[in-house]
Amino acid sequence: MDRIDRILRHEEFLYHLQENRKAEVGRKFGHHDLSHFLDVARIGEIINLESNLGIERELIYAAALLHDMGRHVQYEDGTPHEAAGAKIAPRILADCGFDAQETERIVDAIKSHRDASVREENNLRGVLYRADKASRTCFACDVVKECHRSDDKKNLTIRY
Repeated sequence: MDRIDRILRHEEFLYHLQENRKAEVGRKFGHHDLSHFLDVARIGEIINLESNLGIERELIYAAALLHDMGRHVQYEDGTPHEAAGAKIAPRILADCGFDAQETERIVDAIKSHRDASVREENNLRGVLYRADKASRTCFACDVVKECHRSDDKKNLTIRY
């Protein structure tokens, strides 16, 4: 997973990770940090393996690491973070050795990771969507009762 290691060391990735961290100081609920990104990646890989989808692990990890890179932009100017992330990701992916076709698939997954219509798709888009939602640790959250999400959208049990 050399290309994933390159993402983790990439200057622009580290910049956006830090900007997310600064923007979420004081946030009570789920943070958009490396821990979240890795949770999404690992859950995505579990979904991939359990469903025999055959999606390359590096594509899942790249999409998971980059899917919320634009979160701080959303806080700053209201741009949906999936749109901001879709603009950030191609530069990082190109620098880290992903080809145009791989980049297109990853960016498409980033753009649609909040779109419930892809939920059941057995491709990178569907895997990223499901893994992102499954990564919420509501069952262990100290402030779960203050959360604005309806109970049916909270993860109150462990699935992965």
